[in-house]
Amino acid sequence: MFKVLVPAVAALGLVAFAAQSDDVATEIEAQGVMAAPVMGWSVHHEGALAKLAYGVANSDQLALMVTCMPGDTTAAVYGDVQVEGARLMQASVQIDPLSGGDADETTLPVTDPALAGLAQKGRMTVVGDAGRFQLAASTEERRLVRDFLAYCSAGRA
Repeated sequence: MFKVLVPAVAALGLVAFAAQSDDVATEIEAQGVMAAPVMGWSVHHEGALAKLAYGVANSDQLALMVTCMPGDTTAAVYGDVQVEGARLMQASVQIDPLSGGDADETTLPVTDPALAGLAQKGRMTVVGDAGRFQLAASTEERRLVRDFLAYCSAGRA
């Protein structure tokens, strides 16, 4: 009897929990309150390629990605926003790592003031469809940016 009763009670509990969770989600949507995803800076490595990304953690939702190899004097910038003052260059054979389509590649020197400002002051000015605005970096994120720039710097090659 317990072999049937325990799974049945567990199933009813799961159904009740799912219904309650669905009611809470519906109520939140009805109030127009949706939790906005938190965006931040992170650094990733694919082999020797370093990637500095601004977006939602553990997702493909990125606004900006800066890539470099050790010893590069320039970094490539991809994304929906561009670093203010960066030089736009059409990529001929490149594939945009964010969209998988053709890429407009923006390059900027690894020593660019925008990257240095992000590392030192925690601010980078970018331009996108929504206009000109600043991306901020926490103290820990500033350390990640400094590590990224040290990895890319010509003195490391």
